[in-house]
Parts: sequence; structure tokens; C-alpha cells
Amino acid sequence: MLGDFTYSNPTRLHFGKNSLGSLAQELKNYGPNILLTYGGGSIKKSGLYDDIVKILKAEGKNITELPGVMANPTIEKLREGAKLAKDNSIDLILAVGGGSVCDYSKAVSVSAYCDEDVWDKYFLRMEEPTCKIIPVGCILTMVGTGSEMNGGSVITNHEQHLKIGHVFGDNVFPKFSILNPEYTFTVPQYQMVAGFYDIMCHILEQYLSGTDDNTTDYIAEGLMKSLITSSRIAVKNPKDYEARSNIMWTATWALNTLIAKGKTTDWEVHMIGQSVGAYTNATHGMTLSAVSLAYYRHILDAGLKRFARFAVNVWGVNPEGRTDRELAELGLKALESWMREIGVVLSLRELGVTEDMYEGIADGTFLLGGGYKKLTREEVIEILKESM
Repeated sequence: MLGDFTYSNPTRLHFGKNSLGSLAQELKNYGPNILLTYGGGSIKKSGLYDDIVKILKAEGKNITELPGVMANPTIEKLREGAKLAKDNSIDLILAVGGGSVCDYSKAVSVSAYCDEDVWDKYFLRMEEPTCKIIPVGCILTMVGTGSEMNGGSVITNHEQHLKIGHVFGDNVFPKFSILNPEYTFTVPQYQMVAGFYDIMCHILEQYLSGTDDNTTDYIAEGLMKSLITSSRIAVKNPKDYEARSNIMWTATWALNTLIAKGKTTDWEVHMIGQSVGAYTNATHGMTLSAVSLAYYRHILDAGLKRFARFAVNVWGVNPEGRTDRELAELGLKALESWMREIGVVLSLRELGVTEDMYEGIADGTFLLGGGYKKLTREEVIEILKESM
């Protein structure tokens, strides 16, 4: 049965082709000093940068720019942004980009006025902010993370070989997010499909936990079926608006905290994948796709009935005359077939992982207990070997 929970999500979403038109009204809620964070030059090539700057200037805002936010934001980049935000008395951080830029901007928002070491406080001790928090708004250009409607922030510390995510409370959630599916059309195919698998993995991390009849599991199954259908269209025609808009909306609901309610949730694939990323700097979604199948096969027997349900309700496998074990295995085969179809990485070797990294990756993997089986360090190493 559903356990007790409190649900709150304060982020206001503006969705669709004309959603940028809502930015001017949102800006009226904040002071004059805006920190504009973004990655490389793609938003300038597309013209989005000019459109945003025009709106900011029309609203009388002072713009401080912080470009160069990388795909896996580092602690050094976080400290740079925190200092810039504080020095310029920033009233709003406007993140323009994918999940990494949104993640990064939330980390800056809680770090600018923090008088402690932010890595230790937020990413090692996992504490909540007690300082002033700068509000964040997002303009999304790539889907996958759901960062536009949650409190998550993932930061990499290369010196310590750690990539750690902190899910902050709803006081750190973006105050608003603008989602125009057309802004995702120019994302390279590799990054696009990595985002697709990130969405699937987010749903599975929540779905593959618990044994009760839970409303959120039915929602999760619907989200996965929508993603599968739309992703097949999008890989053939990345500018199919219906497919890309469905995927964008699915990505938001996959990780805006709704389908986690009443669930213990797993997240071990993310823990292994993030540790891989700390060593290789590989694209996040691809680190997940590379280790998922080995992990799921490793825990299959512990969660057999749910894996069987996954096969029947998501992939349409006929249950007649088949055992739960047979269904579960067919479900994973269907998942693997879809992964190959959209073109994600299925081997850690493709991401640059070598055998001498096993021990360090295992050491950097947080062992959680919310799924069907809590791993040991030795099991993590075995999964890494099977993922090669």
C-alpha cells in the first residue's frame, strides 16, 4: 500500500513553441541583477541567446554572463560561479541549456552565500543550505535530467574521483522553467539519445522498487511506453515536434518527484554510472546505459515479479504459458533491443573504462538499499566486469 508522504513542487512551467514569451513576466518578480549561465556556443548559433538578451534588456536587467558550464560541472566551476554571483549581488540565476547547466545553477544558488566549504557541506555531508539562496529560472535546450523541475544537482570532483548528486529541498527548485521542444532540435544525435536513456533510467530507478500495488507504478509504465514510442520516431526524425514534445514532457514527469512518492526507489545504476563518470568524464546517459543491463540481470531474481510485470505491461510480452523468470528475461531482452535501436552505449569499454579503474569506481559508488538488492563492493566490481 502507499505509505505516508508529503508532495510539493513549487516550479512553474511554461511549455510550448511560444513559451519564451513568458520570460518577461517572470523577470518582473526579481531584482535587476541577472546571472546568465550557459554551456558552449550552441545557444548563440541558434539565436536563442540574442532572443533572451533582448528580453532581459527590455526589462531593464543588468546581465552578468557565466558561459562554459561543462557537461559534468566541476567543483572548481562551482566555486567560480558562486564568487561571481556574490560579487555581483545576483538576484536571479537564469540557466540556459540542458540538465548540467540547470544542476550547476542550483548549486551556485546555494553556494554563493555559504560560509563553509560547499563540497564538504552539500556533497559529502549532504546538508541543506542555511544561507541565503539565490532563485533560479531555467530555459531548457536538452531533455533528460528533469532538472528543470526538481532540486537535484550533480557536481564532479576530479581530484577526489567523485561525482555526487545532492537532491535539495523544494526551496532550491527552479522558480520557473521554460520548455520549448523546438530548442532541442539542434542537439547532436549522441547527446539526444543519451538523454532518452537517462529518462528511461530515471523511471526504472523508481519503478523497480517495492512490491505493492502502487498508483505511481501505473504512471511510470505509461511514461515508459510514451518514451519508447516517441524515441523511435525522434531517432529517425529529430525535428518531429510531437515526438520531441512528448519526450520533453515525459522527462519532466520522470524526475519531478511525483512517481517517487510511496516508493523506496533504487538509484544504484546512477551511483555506479556517476562513479564511472568521475573517472572518464563520459556523457551521463551513456554511463547509465553501459551498466544497466548487467545490474538488472544481477538483481533479477530479487525483483522477479516486478521485472515480469515490466515485460508484460511496458513491452507487451505475452504472459501465457511463461514463468515469471521467462517473462523477466524477455523484458530485459526487449529493453536491450530498444537500447540498440536508439543507439546508446552498451559497453563501458566504449567510454574509456579500463580494468585498472574497477577498484576506484567501486570505491566511489554509494551502496544504497532502496531497490530489490543492496550490493556489496565486490558485486559492483562484478557488474563493472560484466559491463565491459
